[in-house]
Parts: sequence; structure tokens; C-alpha cells
Amino acid sequence: MRAVTRFVKSGVVGAAMLAAGATGASAQDSSDPIRIITNNWTSQLVLSNVLGQILQAQGTNVEYKSSDTQLQYTALAGGDMDFQVEVWEGSQAEAFEKALAGGAVDYGAHEAVTREDWWYPKYMNEMCPGLPDWKALDACAGKLATAETGSKGRFVGPPADWGKHYSERIQALKMNFQEVPVGQAATLWAELQAAYDRKEPIVLFNWTPNFIEAKFDGQFVEFPVYEPACLSDPKWGSNPDAVYDCGAPAKGYLKKAGSKQLGEKWPKAAAFLKKVNFTNPQIAAAAAMVDVDGMTPEDAAKKWIADNEAVWKAWLQ
Repeated sequence: MRAVTRFVKSGVVGAAMLAAGATGASAQDSSDPIRIITNNWTSQLVLSNVLGQILQAQGTNVEYKSSDTQLQYTALAGGDMDFQVEVWEGSQAEAFEKALAGGAVDYGAHEAVTREDWWYPKYMNEMCPGLPDWKALDACAGKLATAETGSKGRFVGPPADWGKHYSERIQALKMNFQEVPVGQAATLWAELQAAYDRKEPIVLFNWTPNFIEAKFDGQFVEFPVYEPACLSDPKWGSNPDAVYDCGAPAKGYLKKAGSKQLGEKWPKAAAFLKKVNFTNPQIAAAAAMVDVDGMTPEDAAKKWIADNEAVWKAWLQ
């Protein structure tokens, strides 16, 4: 995935089309650039470019700023960055709440709901009877063992900076697994494709909405049902001496976040961003344009804008 760090150039989206019927940012907004955060997964890059290109066509200056998924919230609270389009409850809730306490602003939830957790191809149901229950997966750990993990099952985890705690979960639930994190999201899909082609067992980090659900047949592992206390109270759950002995939220929120200065310096742009609302199918389709069709995030954003004119024009009302 490529994070964008340059200013959006005028005319790249078809400013005439975007300006027609638009009532968004005007001269009342600051001429300083709104700093939109970009992360290292596809849908976030495409959606960030969608919003940036629409804002730019209304006359708003936009700058894309790449950031770590946890440090971005410190930057939002401190006013060093201005907007994040994808706040995932499953991996970012704790950092998000701290940012809100520090001055960041909740810009509302999307219609889309999220899930981030361990995932496997459905053909594994025959290899490991009892799936998707996590105990059945643990009993099947030997079939997922590699030279790298020895007798333990291999769990292909997300990049380390994504703020997950899967190694702690493995320990808390006393699972016979070892997490092997990848460096970038693209490596997850390469690992999955290779195993899928050979119908080999694999369990890896996945999320929804994502293009994966349209390309591969699989399902999430069912861990003990999530409750917030699982992350902070060792007495909660099956292990009284550890936290993280549960799964992730099955229907987590997907929110937007802004800096305090966003509404103060760019009131009309901020009003637009509050109305932005993506659905699960829209986000999955946006990601597929890059991960399946091979487009760049910038070009995928242009196509999304062209194909969804009625959607984004409603946000500009």
C-alpha cells in the first residue's frame, strides 16, 4: 500500500463535474491545507483520496499525511493532523478514546460495521471439525505448524504497528499458536492466495469491510464474545490472571475523527465531513478497485467519485 504525502493537484477529478450542484467549502474556510491522514491499508487510502479530491474541487486546500495507526490519534489531539476517515473499533478504540479526551473530535459513525479478527478459508472446516470455534482451531494447531513455529500453529498476524494484541490473546487463552506478523497488508493477501490455491490450512488476520469477502470463501474464528472489560479487567473471562481473553467486537463501529481546529478553521468542509457515510459494500468495492483491479488509490478514488455522484452530492448539501 502506498501512503500519499503530496498536495492534491487541481483538476484531477474533473472539477466541473464536482462543482456542479456542490455547496461545500468556500472562501469562509481557511486557505491552509486540511491534513487528511493516510494509513497503510487499501480502503483507507481510497476513501481518504475520495474525500480529498471532492474537497479540493470545492476550493479547499488538502494535504495527505501518512501516519502510524496509533500515533495518528496523538497527532489529531495535538492539532498536527486534521481528519481520519476510518476509525476501527476493533484495533483503535483505546487510542481513539484517549484522543477524544485530549481534544480530538468524534465526527460520527459510518453505516458500515466492522470486524477484525482471525479468519480462515472455509475448506478448513473439513480439516478441523468444530470450526469456527476457537477451541477447535486450537486442537488443530498441529496442522498449521511450520518450521518457523515448531509444534505451534502459525497465525499470520497484521503489521506490528496496527495495535493488536494477538500474542497476548494466545497467552491468555493458553493456545498452542504463535503469531507471525507481516510487514504490510499486501503480504497477508499473498499468504492467503498461496494457501488457497493449494487448499492448505491457514489462519490469518482479516477484516470486514474488505475486498477479501468478495474474492475468497471463509469465515472468522469465534472467540469468547467481546466485552470492554476483557481488555482491562483480568477477572473478566476464562483466565482470571490475564486480559485479552476474548475476541474482537463482531459488529464494531467505523467512525470518523477530526482535530479541534478542523471545525474552527474549515467550518464548511467540516460540515461536509460529518455527513460522509460509507456502507460495507461501498468500502469493499473501493478496496477491490486497487487490490483486484490493480488501480492506484488515486485513480480508484476518481472512479468512485464518477460512479457515485448521487452519494457524495448528498454529503455536500
